Amino acid sequence: MFRLSQYMREALNPTAIKPARKPSGPVVIWNLIRRCNLTCKHCYTTSADIDFPGELSTPEIYQVMDSLKDFKVPVLILSGGEPLLHPDIFAISKRAKDMGFYVALSSNGTLITPDNITQIAEIGYQYIGVSLDGIGETHDKFRQKKGSFAASMEGIKLCRDKGIKAGIRFTLTQDNVHDFPAMLQLMDDEDIDKFYLSHLNYGGRGNKNRKDDADFIMTRKVMDQLFEACLRWELQGKHREIVTGNNDADAVYFLHWLRKRFPDQAGHVQLKLQQWGGNASGVNVANIDNLGNVHPDTFWWHYNLGNVRDRDFSAIWQDLSDPLMAGLKASPRPLKGRCGECHYQSICNGNTRVRAQQVYQDAWQEDPGCYLNDHEIIDAVDTAEA
Repeated sequence: MFRLSQYMREALNPTAIKPARKPSGPVVIWNLIRRCNLTCKHCYTTSADIDFPGELSTPEIYQVMDSLKDFKVPVLILSGGEPLLHPDIFAISKRAKDMGFYVALSSNGTLITPDNITQIAEIGYQYIGVSLDGIGETHDKFRQKKGSFAASMEGIKLCRDKGIKAGIRFTLTQDNVHDFPAMLQLMDDEDIDKFYLSHLNYGGRGNKNRKDDADFIMTRKVMDQLFEACLRWELQGKHREIVTGNNDADAVYFLHWLRKRFPDQAGHVQLKLQQWGGNASGVNVANIDNLGNVHPDTFWWHYNLGNVRDRDFSAIWQDLSDPLMAGLKASPRPLKGRCGECHYQSICNGNTRVRAQQVYQDAWQEDPGCYLNDHEIIDAVDTAEA
């Protein structure tokens, strides 16, 4: 995840370079349930409104939660399917909060209603992310349910009115890129706290809809618009959280943008970006699916590292006998092609490996989703001189 607003602030108001902090453990995105009331086109879990057999029971979830705490996992992102369909979601959430986890909820927003918003507020989620794929009919078409946009927006407004930090997640494709400016305007109209731009990843239904991925020209145009919006909000004192995901090349593209707009601070920001280090799949980001299988991130559901019913999460996560995990945790990673030749590996860390695996059947080949041109990946500036 590239925290754009954080580095935009560094360009406007630089802070001292301090030693990089190593997270105590990985952020765990936990798909508690696969059932969902929607059937979104790019769903990485290929969910549906049915019961899926073999899911972890609530006592098993509690047992795993204890092991995650022992392993010093700091953050739990409770997801699905639609997590609000889990019969014990509030009990699970309260237990996680009481244990001291940072707890976020990843929802489609349609089931956040006046009937449960008080209960949601009482949990004290640090963040609730709601997926929107455009405005009105565009969103409804992606979600394959009429009225889903209005229901999701109502959920966001209910959260806002209760003082809950809520934000938008927008997955960019050719079919919804025309709504991107309107999504940015929606941030202003509704005074929304956070915007997360997700590039299309090749997993689940997203893999089947690979042909709909926004082309590189569209992607660059959208990133330019996002940079300008983030800058405008910062200058206006609206310190919103703007992040992007599933394409760590965004950070390198931002650095090139800075060299044009804020050349005096580009070297400073480059050092900060190198401290961040880019893609963290298999290192600082983990996924547990509804069956208890562990994955390097949420888009690796076709690749199981082990199951928490059989082995403790910590043992699975630290097992370097798995060749994928050994490569993901290597520094530098064993990258090939354009990624192997790129001068910005210290910032991007090879981007999203699952796209290379899906396209080339080789996780270490170049990322086909990198939208930087050959000059941009080679034209590096020595940070020692910056």
